[in-house]
Amino acid sequence: MRCLITGATGFVGRHLAAALLPAGHEVHGLARRPADLAIPLHIADLADAAATEAVVRAVRPDWVFHLAGYASPGASFKDPPAAWAGNLTASQGLYAAIHQSGLKPRILHVSSGMVYGDLPAGVAAFTEDAPLRPASPYAASKAAAEMLAYQQTRNPGLDVVRVRPLNHLGPGQPPEYAAASFARQIAVAERGDGPPVIVTGNLSPQRDLTDVRDMVRAYVRLIEVGRTGEAYNAASGQVYRIRAVLHRLTKLARVPVAADERGDPTRAGDVTVVAADASKLRAATGWAPEYTLDRTLADMLDEWRQRGGKD
Repeated sequence: MRCLITGATGFVGRHLAAALLPAGHEVHGLARRPADLAIPLHIADLADAAATEAVVRAVRPDWVFHLAGYASPGASFKDPPAAWAGNLTASQGLYAAIHQSGLKPRILHVSSGMVYGDLPAGVAAFTEDAPLRPASPYAASKAAAEMLAYQQTRNPGLDVVRVRPLNHLGPGQPPEYAAASFARQIAVAERGDGPPVIVTGNLSPQRDLTDVRDMVRAYVRLIEVGRTGEAYNAASGQVYRIRAVLHRLTKLARVPVAADERGDPTRAGDVTVVAADASKLRAATGWAPEYTLDRTLADMLDEWRQRGGKD
């Protein structure tokens, strides 16, 4: 297939391209700024529907993976307009461009499991028919973009499959995210370039964690066989407290390290527990995770060591 990945220069986009190329697909990327990639990269701002349409017409994709967007739940509390622009406005531009192009690609719209909000008492995990109660500007903008994606399947009739991934991590993740930040700080401490103290945010939240390399396999299977208009949870089914993630990483450290936990008052009201039932995805695609959390964390730490703890 001829594939177009929006947000191709990001953490997940790079892993997705790396999964598609060995399978023989032709892969193109779309991003706002140039970057060094192993695939052709087209430069456009998704909010500019005309520029995006020109890219779509040039590539003529069979598959579009819509990964681009504002990606940080924590930062969204400080800059809500950026979250709305990056998630909803960008999606509006993309779908307008595809419709105006007259082409009929299959589209995977990547939403977020954060759209569900907190787990109600007595509920073990969210299913796809659960109400959406987003608790952050990031999650609210993701929910709105996802509703737009569904509406586009009704009129003008685009072929869109929606996926709601829970937290994913792995090599290449930027240090704005918890596990990547921990791994980077450990690598710096091991080199003696910083104190043997890992500065953290709130370590109490619980998250379902999936290796990004497993997650992109789920994306490929969904664009192959997912049903138009349907939403699918993508999750490992294993929920970990962030404190436990830090503990697993510190056990891998080559020097003794301590933790300095600091709260972030701007994130008051953020969800504490996120868990989703991915049985619909598994039944439709046969997908299952292959990477253990310990393998993922070890790979992340090794990568930061190779980079000398530098971004």
